[in-house]
Amino acid sequence: MMKNKRQSANWPVIAGVAAVAALMGFGAARVLLPGHGPGPDKASDAQAASEAAAAKPASPREVRIPIPYLAAANIVVEPVASVAVGSEILAPAWVAAVPGGEAVIVSRAAGTVLRVQRRLGEGVRAGDVLATVESPEAAAMASERRVAQAKADLSRRTYEREASLFHQGVTPRQEMESAKAALEVAQAEAQRATTVAEAAHLTSDGRAVAVVSPIAGKITAQSVTLGAYVAQQTELFRVAGLGAVQVEAAVTAGDLDRISPGGQAAILLSNGSPLAAKIQAVTPTVSGSARAATVVVIPEQPSDRLVVGEGVQVRLRAKASNNGELSVPDDAVQNIDGADALFVRTENGFRAQPVLVGTRSGGMAQILSGVRAGEQVATRNAFLVKAEMNKSSGEDE
Repeated sequence: MMKNKRQSANWPVIAGVAAVAALMGFGAARVLLPGHGPGPDKASDAQAASEAAAAKPASPREVRIPIPYLAAANIVVEPVASVAVGSEILAPAWVAAVPGGEAVIVSRAAGTVLRVQRRLGEGVRAGDVLATVESPEAAAMASERRVAQAKADLSRRTYEREASLFHQGVTPRQEMESAKAALEVAQAEAQRATTVAEAAHLTSDGRAVAVVSPIAGKITAQSVTLGAYVAQQTELFRVAGLGAVQVEAAVTAGDLDRISPGGQAAILLSNGSPLAAKIQAVTPTVSGSARAATVVVIPEQPSDRLVVGEGVQVRLRAKASNNGELSVPDDAVQNIDGADALFVRTENGFRAQPVLVGTRSGGMAQILSGVRAGEQVATRNAFLVKAEMNKSSGEDE
């Protein structure tokens, strides 16, 4: 009986030893079976790949933007300028016609508007009749011309007769010379009457004067009504030529010594787009209530985007401003992840390029490093490029 009690007391010990042995055997089997090796191999591979990816330098962020979107969103692209900040003068300006590029057309005689042949906005050629004014003055001019021509014809016949009699020895030389002088006076009077009629554009019937455009272009102003009475020299039409235009900027007297003819300039249109231009002339004095001098700027290439009378802005390059410094419009600098950056134009869009910005003044920002002179960057509405980049990044996540 004592033996049976001893065996019952050893059963728990034997069961524990057997369980430990079974677990050890199962673990050894997992180690030895193919594909059931220790997990640290895969974990170490993943960790190595992660470290390699972290060690690899990140490529510059780029956003793809089609060209039609640039025009629709009015995103302006300009080169990085080799200009020091503060060396450009931003001045208000307006578009004006070059001398001979705009015509103010008036009525040459007082009378009633008989016909209106052209309308506002229509294109015309030099010599086209825009309107016809019926006038008593036209009849008077036609009458004077006919009388002067008749007197000239009579004086010519008289001179021919006196010359013939003189050569025959019938009359003295004095009578022939008097007839010649009278002929010259009559011819001068006929020439005057003809010139007056032609300058007034007298119609063939002598009842009206024609309102004629002296240049080719488009009608930009019209103040004539059919049947209305107009006085002499009343403005009826304005015609703007299709040729070149000029931009006239107003600058202060203190900036005159910083500007010289032949210098570089840029015309900023109402939508912010720049046009390359050159300084044509600078007035040496100031005038007007603003006490400003006028700087005449000529676009380097003709553009139909400049409309006579339109208000614009110009950036004038000051003398000796090219000292190796780089600058861009202040709108071009964008903050990305807490750092300043420019969007550099690429083949398919823009690349966010980190830059170091120096001083800012007069709407320009100095660029110390990050880009080179002449690189094309987004300036006006560059924040739209940033928005597209952020949207693309959100979609990728």
